[in-house]
Amino acid sequence: MSESNPHHTMAQRAESGGALVMRGILLNLVLAAVKFTGGILGNTYALVADGVESVADVFSSLMVWAGFRWAAAPPDENHPYGHGKAESLAALTVALFLFAATGWIAVHAVREIVTPHRVPAPWTLAVLAGVVLAKTVFARRLESLGRATGSTALGAEAWHHGADAITSAAAFVGITIAVVGGDRFAAADDWAALIACGVIGANGVRVLRQAIGDIMDLAAPDETSAKVQAVAAAVPGVEAMEKVRIRRAGLSYLVDLHVKVAPTLSVRAGHDIAGAVKHALLRSPLQITDVLVHIEPAENEDMCATDEQ
Repeated sequence: MSESNPHHTMAQRAESGGALVMRGILLNLVLAAVKFTGGILGNTYALVADGVESVADVFSSLMVWAGFRWAAAPPDENHPYGHGKAESLAALTVALFLFAATGWIAVHAVREIVTPHRVPAPWTLAVLAGVVLAKTVFARRLESLGRATGSTALGAEAWHHGADAITSAAAFVGITIAVVGGDRFAAADDWAALIACGVIGANGVRVLRQAIGDIMDLAAPDETSAKVQAVAAAVPGVEAMEKVRIRRAGLSYLVDLHVKVAPTLSVRAGHDIAGAVKHALLRSPLQITDVLVHIEPAENEDMCATDEQ
């Protein structure tokens, strides 16, 4: 198997993620039209605000789609490790959009609270129920693919769609209170939108921390490190390992590790073991696209520990 294949697999994951994001863009366009129509005819600002948010989501999703397209590009002279971090930059963009949406909804919700208005039409509840269902289902699809591909951007996009479902669910509760309570509770949907801002803001913080961690080469989880070491340790000739460093590059991992071999081996034999470790990791299902192996002579205690195992 050639060393370029892992990059090809990563590019396929990026293409799949981009295709799903594009379907989300189409969904947002349809829902924006439904929300605007329902909000204007049904006398509910919460739906109009949701419609504006869906339009903003389109621009955010376009950035994520562009990030996936960029991440799918193969390594070149200026980017020898590939373009995977474009996916992390896309996730960072989503986090910023979440913060912007939080602020926009909060400001306009407060404005509507202090402005007297009529009770929303009861039929707008059916519109909101449909929005919540559509957004929840799609967010779960994004989250599932994000976990399968290890994509921070897809996870962020899932939270973005989830935030839309949360605001719509909050509006549903608020409108229900307004319809049941009458004019005295006409602003209930605006209060619900304001409360939902806290949830959206918290999701934005979560997405931002993860995106910045990827960009700043945060170490991979201990579970991933253990799996890498297990694959490397299974290669014949490997006596021990140290300095295992793993960092995320968008949809894949980059691995640096020091492998200890018998001190009496020739340079050629040590080189062959290093090559075998590299190919084993590239062929593994751990989404690794580049491996740097440094060979060191094993000490006596390393040899004894291997014999005991």
